[in-house]
Amino acid sequence: MRLCLFSLTAALALAGCSNPEATGRYLIDPATPPVRVANNLGTAELRDVSLPEYAASGEIAWQTADGAVRSNTKTLWADKPERGFTLTLARAISDMSGATVIAEPWPLAEPPRRRVEVRVEKALAQMDGTYRLSGRYYVAQDSAGGANHARSFDIAVPIPQATPGGGGRKPPAPPAAIAAAQNAAIAQLAAQIATLGGPGAVIRTSTPRLDPLFTIEPLPPLEPLPEISLLPAG
Repeated sequence: MRLCLFSLTAALALAGCSNPEATGRYLIDPATPPVRVANNLGTAELRDVSLPEYAASGEIAWQTADGAVRSNTKTLWADKPERGFTLTLARAISDMSGATVIAEPWPLAEPPRRRVEVRVEKALAQMDGTYRLSGRYYVAQDSAGGANHARSFDIAVPIPQATPGGGGRKPPAPPAAIAAAQNAAIAQLAAQIATLGGPGAVIRTSTPRLDPLFTIEPLPPLEPLPEISLLPAG
């Protein structure tokens, strides 16, 4: 009897764990910023966005009062975070600026004029009730021989319904509120990249000048040799 009861309890617990309805999946879907800006990028390939491990794992992460970063297998992103972040960021930049920004790999026959790379250092719902998105982005022009624009970003978005400093090991706000804050942060990042703006210092490089010693130039034409008369020996 006890064995049967134990088996029934285990089966119910397993059914609860495997119940797909118990898992919440939230979209990475930033709204297009309402402002329109000039097209500063033309055609650009956006490399896969680099995310911290906790942000790329698929679970929605948050910071608790003890400073730890925690997550829950019941609250997930609806897509792979790096893929969703990259695709929606490219779309937001394009929509607000008119530029043709496409996530890699580049699908068109004509190559892009520029390449954009985003390296995220922090993407986290913090214990102070804000969502923090920080890192650095790079814009490279193929003809320049390397990155010709680099700038940092540090975006903080208040999380709706957040309880700063509370909640113990629970998230500071409902997962849907954290997702909404992240989407707002991505939209702000799209605006900064589209305008080549942001709070950090700008690093610019130009086409490198080659040392004349290593510059390949055509050799000057050969001068004609003077005519030489060959007299018969006598």
